[in-house]
Amino acid sequence: MKRRDFMKGLAMAGAASGFAGAAAQASPGRATRRSPSAPASPLTQDDIVVEGLFAGAMRLSHLRGMQEGGVHCGVAGGPSNMASFAALLRFFDEYADEVVLAKSVAEIRAAHARGVISNVFCWQSATVLGDSFNSPIGSSATALRAFYEVGLRQVGICYNVANAFGSGCLEPEGPLTRAGQRLVEEMHSLGIILDVGGHTGEQTTLDAIAISDGVPVVCSHTNVAAIADNYRCISDRVIEAIAGTGGVIGLTAVNDFHVRGRGDTGVTPHVGIEEHVDQYDYIRNRVGVDHVGLGTDFVDGMAIPYGGGINAEIITPDMVSEPWRFVRGFESIAELPNLIDGLRRRGWTDEEVRKAMGANWLRVYQQVWGG
Repeated sequence: MKRRDFMKGLAMAGAASGFAGAAAQASPGRATRRSPSAPASPLTQDDIVVEGLFAGAMRLSHLRGMQEGGVHCGVAGGPSNMASFAALLRFFDEYADEVVLAKSVAEIRAAHARGVISNVFCWQSATVLGDSFNSPIGSSATALRAFYEVGLRQVGICYNVANAFGSGCLEPEGPLTRAGQRLVEEMHSLGIILDVGGHTGEQTTLDAIAISDGVPVVCSHTNVAAIADNYRCISDRVIEAIAGTGGVIGLTAVNDFHVRGRGDTGVTPHVGIEEHVDQYDYIRNRVGVDHVGLGTDFVDGMAIPYGGGINAEIITPDMVSEPWRFVRGFESIAELPNLIDGLRRRGWTDEEVRKAMGANWLRVYQQVWGG
């Protein structure tokens, strides 16, 4: 049997059995740590599991993890120029029987029906658009429409620091700029999901939500500031504002964002699944289960040198420590069954688990993208 035929069969078997068929190996040398007596997954073959954001672009290592963990759709970074976009398309060509680029909910569902994983193209920051929204001379034309046409469906405003549109999480009091207002308005007119909080500063986030009347807004990958007062975590004020739009808050598995707060510069304790489930419980209890989802931020297989690669002149040492770590028991998307088991142990119902594992994201996608 050819490798691709085998992998396609594995993916289809995983879809047919929910998470019961997930492989026992999360990554080389690391077994998934599931209890032999853990309950069966509540998900059915019709449920679509959505990873609301993982770091970087779609890559083979993460694709394999999604297949092992029982994930059907993932949101990941896309290129900012046509040459690099063409290179990414070659990846989709090579693994066409395993993963497709999806531009709509209908395409996500169609891929799932075929046993194929779907990938949604996002940007974590709009910085690449440069001054096109902010020039006092020339036309008002921007590149955003062109990227929408090739598949861009979700965009953040800033990445930790300020740009033409607003302020990042390290400068939380900076407002949405005039260029930022134009950006938000154009995103909504095109049907691109606005992704705020997390990397984007609090005031810029709240300003952007304030002009998003009637449109769901998300925070694709963050954690809870009330648990760990980290720059990358969002306050109750932001949590409630996002929920008020009908949006979703995706939770990362980044260890530091669970326990490392402002002023903490020592060694971060390595926490596990129970502390991660605390985050899900917090969002559910604060604003309801309709507003929480997966947003892992996994970096597996990426060339970014997280060990020794943080720019200490920009990223403060109390925001993130090195080496970059994820919570024990959920250090790869292949270990997703451990999270589901943790939610079940906390008393989450089957319907609540289905919402958090994908239905909430799909609802927002449907509302913003249509079709």
